[in-house]
Amino acid sequence: MGYLFLSLALLAGATKGFCGKKTSGFTANMRSAVLLNLIRMLLCIVFSFAVLLCMGGLDALTLSPKAIGVSALSGISTAAFVVTWLLSVRKSAYMMVDVFLMLGTLVPITLGAVLFSAPVSLRQGIGFAVLLLAVSIMCSYSASLKGKLSPSSVLLLVAMGVANGVTSFSQKLCVSSSDVPIAIFNLYTYIFAAFALALCFFCTAGREELSFSIGKGSRAVYLYVAVMAAALTAHSYFSTAAAAFLDPIKLYPLNQGMALILSTLMAAFFFGEKLKVRAVVGILLSFVALMMINL
Repeated sequence: MGYLFLSLALLAGATKGFCGKKTSGFTANMRSAVLLNLIRMLLCIVFSFAVLLCMGGLDALTLSPKAIGVSALSGISTAAFVVTWLLSVRKSAYMMVDVFLMLGTLVPITLGAVLFSAPVSLRQGIGFAVLLLAVSIMCSYSASLKGKLSPSSVLLLVAMGVANGVTSFSQKLCVSSSDVPIAIFNLYTYIFAAFALALCFFCTAGREELSFSIGKGSRAVYLYVAVMAAALTAHSYFSTAAAAFLDPIKLYPLNQGMALILSTLMAAFFFGEKLKVRAVVGILLSFVALMMINL
């Protein structure tokens, strides 16, 4: 069941990535991008509430300290990830994002080994190292064109990877607690994330004016935003469900590795980006690494 839930999460994640690519040029500055993500989070609240009604209705709502605490950790780290991701991209560090996202999986893997008795075997450790190598190869070509990263860019990338890792770890915390239903966890996660992004948005008032790139076909952006929010909700739900069945060393590298492969292939087939030799080598190495981790 774990791999089935993960497959559904990856499908939702690929849809989210496609919509994200389509809307990437809509915002012209940082504050506008934060507002767009805030709107996405608000839509995620609506979709999560709909899922909750389908799963068990309002009777399933709980305000237990554990549910609030785990969801707050997930929501705040989700908001932190969005902001640091945006800042990293603005600093031209986009091609290193996947490397640091993969490094960020060390957070749930390490904490999972300590708190949930999910040790990492030697074979899995070697597989993870090969996966890091594969991701680095896939990003090295474009990164070489951008030049070396500044110290501030590296710090942002580290913060982004850690934030995403904490979000993943909070999913494992959720499923380890029988009194925290996934539907409740998702709903509260997006409430906390929306609150954090709203705080960030209003605290930056006066520094930047809202600016959006309005052009031909811009109305379709709103549809992409809605679909992206639905896909994000589904991705979070199914990846959390998968965490109940798979150890962190299997789940998170597989999730991140397959997401990178899918996004690379999607860029080639749907957006006309040519597959470089390094990208093909990276994809093949990724498959080998993921097989080593999940055997």
